[in-house]
Amino acid sequence: MPLVTVTVQRPKSAAFKTSVLQAVHAALVAIGVPATDRFQRVLELTAEDFRFDPGYPDVKGARNEDFVLIEVLLSVGRSVKVKRQFIDTLLAGLSEAGHDPENVMLVLKETAWENWVFAGGRQIHV
Repeated sequence: MPLVTVTVQRPKSAAFKTSVLQAVHAALVAIGVPATDRFQRVLELTAEDFRFDPGYPDVKGARNEDFVLIEVLLSVGRSVKVKRQFIDTLLAGLSEAGHDPENVMLVLKETAWENWVFAGGRQIHV
């Protein structure tokens, strides 16, 4: 069960946010996540509350107000090859939706299966 957090600078349209979330979800499904396993949130912050360097470390051009920070919390165990497939699929999907991949930062975070607690306190993977 991946947990997706997308942080953007306010204001963003519903279409902008939806296109990012759809690209993330499609990339997750491409690596085997069930299509119904969708847990996503968008944090839309003011420029004062969302600060980022326009060029670090080696951005071609410069980040702007459409910068997207994507954090995906995953269960541990996916190979580097699968993670690379996710990244490639995600960036292709974002590009197709009109987002500049140079204006995107992705962080993959992993946690052990026993750290997921679902409805009613159930840990289904323990």
